[in-house]
Amino acid sequence: MMRFFKRKKSKDAPKVHTYYPDYWQRYEALFDNEPELDLNTNRFVVLDTETTGFDYNLDRVLCIGAVEIVNRQINVSNTFETYIRQEHFNEKTVKIHGIIKHERIVTYSEDEAIQQFLEYVGNAIIVAHHARFDLTMINEMLKRKGLPVLKNKVLDTVNLYRATRIKSNFIQYDKAYTLDEIAENYILDVSDRHTAAGDALITALIFLKTTAILSNKKQLTLAKMFKL
Repeated sequence: MMRFFKRKKSKDAPKVHTYYPDYWQRYEALFDNEPELDLNTNRFVVLDTETTGFDYNLDRVLCIGAVEIVNRQINVSNTFETYIRQEHFNEKTVKIHGIIKHERIVTYSEDEAIQQFLEYVGNAIIVAHHARFDLTMINEMLKRKGLPVLKNKVLDTVNLYRATRIKSNFIQYDKAYTLDEIAENYILDVSDRHTAAGDALITALIFLKTTAILSNKKQLTLAKMFKL
């Protein structure tokens, strides 16, 4: 009679480790001891990206702009903006972001931009308008370098704004509000729209306004805002 034997895995078999670059390991270590969720004490990084288009696979990030919010105030002394060098270019989107291929601006490789961004964002809570798009584009950058996705918690100002609205049969509650629509409602200056840094600043102002309404009038904690 034939006997079949299963080969047992040796306890001494070497484990396979995935080694990431030092800058990723430093970033990842920041999440070992995350602070408690609190609007007044957490650090928020409000960001926006300008891209060559809207295809997650084909298009690339041209620029990342971000501002920091600490103690419910925008810290203008610590902003972030980086332009990324690349070959892929879509002339059709130039009218939106205004970045010209041969414009004389300092650009960095995608790898350099990732390192700069991870160092800036740290373990802050990320805030963005229609956050899925910006976060997916940045995570695709990480993926091309063989890195995991961002570990930060994320808040979307579209969800925050919706929650401030009165529920009514006359209001489309799940409407995908644009940045311009909300800025107009809050009477915000949009003269610097369609630059990553400019859009990040407008988003930061909307974040401060909506979270003030939600925490003061609706008694929502930061933890509950993640569930909106």
